Amino acid sequence: MLHTGTENYGGPVVTAGGLLFIAATGDPMFKAYNKRTGELLWKYKLPAAGFATPAMYEIDGKQIVVIACGGGKLNTLAGDGYVAFGLAE
Repeated sequence: MLHTGTENYGGPVVTAGGLLFIAATGDPMFKAYNKRTGELLWKYKLPAAGFATPAMYEIDGKQIVVIACGGGKLNTLAGDGYVAFGLAE
């Protein structure tokens, strides 16, 4: 059986270097993929599902990715926070 994905609540964001960040599924995981190969490179368990599109910004030359952790859909734990990560150079 071919697994083709899941219902999605939010989109991805892609860096110029080819990292695709997404957290829009029913589990509380925030994931980074290689946009060219689809390889999962990193994952992090959020306090609630990230039913949102991540945001990217830069402060003093450091790139930051942030995701809202709201949950509440699909019978998931509700939350009200944001989690941000600094990207390595």
